[in-house]
Amino acid sequence: MIKIISIGKKHDHFIAEGIREFQKRLRKPFEVEWQLLPHFPVQEKAAIDESARIIDNIKPDDFVILLDERGGMLSSPELSAKLQAQFNWSQQVVFVIGGAYGVNKQLIDRADLVWSLSELVFPHQLVRLILIEQIYRAQSIAFGESYHHS
Repeated sequence: MIKIISIGKKHDHFIAEGIREFQKRLRKPFEVEWQLLPHFPVQEKAAIDESARIIDNIKPDDFVILLDERGGMLSSPELSAKLQAQFNWSQQVVFVIGGAYGVNKQLIDRADLVWSLSELVFPHQLVRLILIEQIYRAQSIAFGESYHHS
């Protein structure tokens, strides 16, 4: 099982439609559960308070992948291999999408992997759609399906 924790409001309708489309294609162990946490309204404390709430929702044995523009990049096959390795160890994978003001050092330190989707910066809503598509792509690679073409 994969859990995605994201700061922010519920999915915009056009994003939700895309997420539903990819999510219905997912099979064990690539199934996804979403946890949307409200953003903190005071900018000066947002990263600290939002990060603390995220950490409260992570178990000690979860494998945490933090999406952050300063992280390292992975190819789709590399992401698929990372997920498969964690599933083989029976670890739950938790993806974290922080808030608009980023995350604190404690959350960065807790992450097992800090991953950048691109050198570009994307809106958080769009990151959700890109992430679910990449999880579906990782599943397709792992199962030898034709969605991903090398």
